Amino acid sequence: MKVLIDILSEPAILVALIALIGLIAQRKNMPDTIKGTTKTFVGFLVISAGAGILETSLVPFGAMFEEAFNVSGVVPNNEAIVALALSEFGRNTALIMFFGMVVNILIARFTRFKYIFLTGHHTLYLAAMLAVIMAVAGFDTVGLIAAGSVALGIVMTLSPAILQPFMRQLTGNDNVALGHFSAVGYAASGLVGKLFKDSKENSTENINFPKGLGFLRDSTVSIALTMILMYLIVALFAGPSFIESELSGGTNFLVFSLIQAGSFAAGVFIILSGVRLVLAEIVPAFKGISTKLVPNAKPALDVPIVFTYAPNAVLIGFFASFVGGIFSMFIMIFTGGIIILPGVVPHFFTGAAAGVFGNATGGFRGAITGAFVNGIIISFLPVFLMPVLGDLGFANTTFSDADFGVTGIFFGSLANYAGPIAITVSLIVIIVLMAIPFKKKKQNKIT
Repeated sequence: MKVLIDILSEPAILVALIALIGLIAQRKNMPDTIKGTTKTFVGFLVISAGAGILETSLVPFGAMFEEAFNVSGVVPNNEAIVALALSEFGRNTALIMFFGMVVNILIARFTRFKYIFLTGHHTLYLAAMLAVIMAVAGFDTVGLIAAGSVALGIVMTLSPAILQPFMRQLTGNDNVALGHFSAVGYAASGLVGKLFKDSKENSTENINFPKGLGFLRDSTVSIALTMILMYLIVALFAGPSFIESELSGGTNFLVFSLIQAGSFAAGVFIILSGVRLVLAEIVPAFKGISTKLVPNAKPALDVPIVFTYAPNAVLIGFFASFVGGIFSMFIMIFTGGIIILPGVVPHFFTGAAAGVFGNATGGFRGAITGAFVNGIIISFLPVFLMPVLGDLGFANTTFSDADFGVTGIFFGSLANYAGPIAITVSLIVIIVLMAIPFKKKKQNKIT
């Protein structure tokens, strides 16, 4: 069972297998098949390496922030909460994950929702959460796996579907979808961006710097300098004694902060390079899947896939989302109850993407406001999610991204209302609604 979890949760292996199947379905020759599969595999490893560097540099920043401003509370972190869930629900999680992917493919094959979700680690996270919720709801083992698998397959399909109109606007085509369980936050950012109706000239990518600051047009330079400033400010507030004794292993606190900020910029650069490599291979390879197995299917890929479309919006979105998290934290402090601390890692990945989508619909102001709204969403949803997770809800961490919150609150509320019956009925209704063919209405021409 562990082997199954390991294979299905590794995006590089999963997407490489999909590329291999697609190339074989197109009857590509052996050299092209090997080349396309290998470059897809390596490309995703490059993205993962960049993401790992980012997370490594952001973790100490979060600790520095908590120390600097003397705050404590629940820190949303998918990896931490899933590790706790797998200790008790590992077997059920693996089975839900496997059959959920099967349900996703069947929905793509037989309904109008042609999205195949390929972000393996997010699939694992949601499978773990659903295993917990279905157990709390009172399902027996077979029912738990069946209900969890159908629920997972539905969310794997609907999450990219609700975001696809914004993806079309962002990419200029309909070839690829976004497979990341924070679509609710991204769609909200895109909708908020529309309120500004800024033109392309007001894009974050067209910021007019003074002549002497023209070097800031290079996204790598601007990201590095901005993060250096941010790290150094927080480091000064946190103090050298804390950083050097708890985080840096004795390295001077300013030197340590400088290296972490530079590592952050390096991680972004590596991610963007990996994205370009993957897009060049996976989209053509996926045509084999689309043509032979699931007509008109679209690959739903991990969130860094959108970063290349607006690198400046990535950094702006991160800051705006983080500020939204701090704003939400102060509201929680003043109102009492659970305090959700702004997790730096979720605010970077979801805030960055929210900034990209906000920029696509509303330019610079859309990027800032949309990402700020995303920060509020991923701060307050965990507050309502924690009560439906049973004993796991009392852990010192919880799920971070918006779709986890929406999905968990929906099924958890149904469980509290009428247990397994309510969840089963809702799943049947959703599947039936998704199966209804959609026909566009013909517009009457005015003569």
